[in-house]
Amino acid sequence: MSLPPIVIDPDTGLVAGARQTPSPNCDERPPGVLPDLIVVHGISLPAGTFGGGWIDALFTNALEPAAHPSFAGLAALKVSAHLLVRRDGELVQYVPLTRRAWHAGVSRHGAREACNDFSIGIELEGADDVPYEPVQYQVLAALIAALRRAYASLRLAPVVGHSDIAPERKTDPGQAFDWGRLALEIERVRVA
Repeated sequence: MSLPPIVIDPDTGLVAGARQTPSPNCDERPPGVLPDLIVVHGISLPAGTFGGGWIDALFTNALEPAAHPSFAGLAALKVSAHLLVRRDGELVQYVPLTRRAWHAGVSRHGAREACNDFSIGIELEGADDVPYEPVQYQVLAALIAALRRAYASLRLAPVVGHSDIAPERKTDPGQAFDWGRLALEIERVRVA
């Protein structure tokens, strides 16, 4: 399946064609700091359940604590990501790429802490032990290529998992995420 190229407006940080669902859970990056890291996450709400509006509700502070027993501890969180790739390949944007999304929490990449400051956070609708959909790899690869075209600071940016920058706390995108497949998709997009 061939996807149309993803287009990013580098000035606004908006992704053309993405469903815009603005999150209040973001702020400005520190002065002079540009994103130079791409972080891949996995999310499902409730855990292991796909579809519905719960992820949107979490990232927009509208999650009803009584809607599911697991939501009681999540509803007070103030979290977001820049983008979400749903199981069917739909792309949802919560935070402009020019702003700091609150996706990484306490984190470290190399010698640098506070990864939210210098990263782009991309959620994949999924679970650690459930294979991701082929279209999700295709959209993620196209998105990474678009990010690298739009922002010079991301041209050589490493792509890591949430588990790589917060290994004591996080396991996502999990063992079901196929990093080799993503690398092949990125190469396919690059030479296309």
